[in-house]
Amino acid sequence: MSAKIETKCIHEGWKPKKGEPRQLPIYQSTTFKYDTSDEMGRLFDLEEDGYFYSRLANPTTDAVAKKICELEGGYAAILTSSGQAANFFAVFNICEAGDHILSSSSIYGGTYNLFGVTLKKMGIDCTFVDPTLPEEELAKYIKPNTKAVFGETITNPTVSILDIEKFAHLAHSHGVPLIVDNTFATPVNCRPFEWGADIVVHSTTKYMDGHSVTLGGCVVDSGNFDWTAYPDKFPGLTTPDESYHGITYTERFGKGAYITKITSQLMRDLGAVQTPQNAFYLNLGLESLHLRIQRHCENALAVAKFLKNHEKVLWVHYAGLEDDEYHELAQKYMPSGTCGVLSFAVKGGRQSSIDFMDKLKFISIVTHVADAKSCILHPASHTHRQMTDEQLREAGVEPDLIRLSVGIENIDDIIADIAQALE
Repeated sequence: MSAKIETKCIHEGWKPKKGEPRQLPIYQSTTFKYDTSDEMGRLFDLEEDGYFYSRLANPTTDAVAKKICELEGGYAAILTSSGQAANFFAVFNICEAGDHILSSSSIYGGTYNLFGVTLKKMGIDCTFVDPTLPEEELAKYIKPNTKAVFGETITNPTVSILDIEKFAHLAHSHGVPLIVDNTFATPVNCRPFEWGADIVVHSTTKYMDGHSVTLGGCVVDSGNFDWTAYPDKFPGLTTPDESYHGITYTERFGKGAYITKITSQLMRDLGAVQTPQNAFYLNLGLESLHLRIQRHCENALAVAKFLKNHEKVLWVHYAGLEDDEYHELAQKYMPSGTCGVLSFAVKGGRQSSIDFMDKLKFISIVTHVADAKSCILHPASHTHRQMTDEQLREAGVEPDLIRLSVGIENIDDIIADIAQALE
């Protein structure tokens, strides 16, 4: 039978056989034993599946990657040490010095820095574009050396909604994949592959873990992008890899080429690996993801409505509000709800925003977002403080913007805390 996503959250990934542990075991071992040299050799030649060193693969982390892959409806996936590592691997797997990527400007500040500063030092250029532009305008920024298009389903911290179909059509019209960060929506509320995305990344640190326990990331490949149709654009996948026995990934692994290359090349050399212990914690979070996301969305909508009607609030952005500019896109791509994060500003400017946050009782000022506890942040002072005012505005982040991550506490208590701080 084809299970619903609620059932997949609990049962996919680890499927115990007779007499095996019902719960996913923690394979806390760096290495794995074999009886003969030939057995080990076949693993190193990628001629057989198996485990030999946990930097490349581990049964615990593999099981959790498979679960996320099933939730997204993908073909293959790999866990990474953080969401930033997932973003880097997703792009660097198909780019090298001299290449170019096109990215929505409305993305998380850390990703903006990764693309605009760090990748630039590696010889990979990035153009940031206003995601609301018509496709024909966006197409003007595509270059002959463009290798990927990137966006976030729900942006952090501006909570705008990406028009996935528009960006997918843009990417495919120019022979490149669309990479989408689906961290805030999660596959419970949005499955980008169904709208044309090719690769999905996650910071599993957020809703998937859901408890501020463990850092992590994930890259999921749909298996749908035909790398062999553009062999000159993607030589890393379509020509022999001399660093790994001359393997041509697309010839040997077909739809599994992209994730296999990340594993055998990038993870081998860069080592941003998820630990078995952290993968175990992540799996516990995934088992309740479908329940928590529903509560997050219910609470966030109630808070958004309260703030919208409060005399001391200047504006509120939350796509669940019927008059929000992204409500229509949210209804198309996320009809069951968006996420628990919203942004707003209080009257009086930047300092008033800071004063308001300092008066909160149990809603915490933390860098984190998207977990069970309600928390709050002023991006211009915290996560985005390395950006100039001009860069902030390019990313849609106003100096007075407050990012509120609404938790799963009692909604009356959440609103009471906000109300007393506003007063």
